[in-house]
Amino acid sequence: MKKNSRNIILALVVGTVLGVLVFASTAYGQDVVSLRGQAALDAQSVPSEITKSQTEVPPMKRVYVQQPPLIPHSIDGYKIDLRNNKCLICHSWANAKMSGATKISATHFKDRDGVELADVSPRRYFCTQCHVSQENVQPLVQNEFMPVKSLRK
Repeated sequence: MKKNSRNIILALVVGTVLGVLVFASTAYGQDVVSLRGQAALDAQSVPSEITKSQTEVPPMKRVYVQQPPLIPHSIDGYKIDLRNNKCLICHSWANAKMSGATKISATHFKDRDGVELADVSPRRYFCTQCHVSQENVQPLVQNEFMPVKSLRK
């Protein structure tokens, strides 16, 4: 008897979940627009226009404390892998003064336990994990984010 009632309850739960999913996909799915636009999944979508990178523009102000700085130049073609990091050609402590670039933060020389290292920490070596190029583009979604009071103009 227990096994039979457990199967009935399981069937009711599965049926309810499937019903909700079908209802949600048909009732609300019509209003959802993905970044692909209105193209069907099996159809070729029209790619969005590629924006030109801003080259050599003043850095944008940070909008929250500890925000990684944005990159104020194009990084198209920059290679960052286990053996190469093009960012370090200009931004390493040894080269920053000569290149006129901002040198990387001292925090990038600490491991996860806070121990100071002689070279960039492996956790901070792949720059584009945190830093992105600043672009002059329209946002994909509406955003009402406001910087913290201490960082507002």
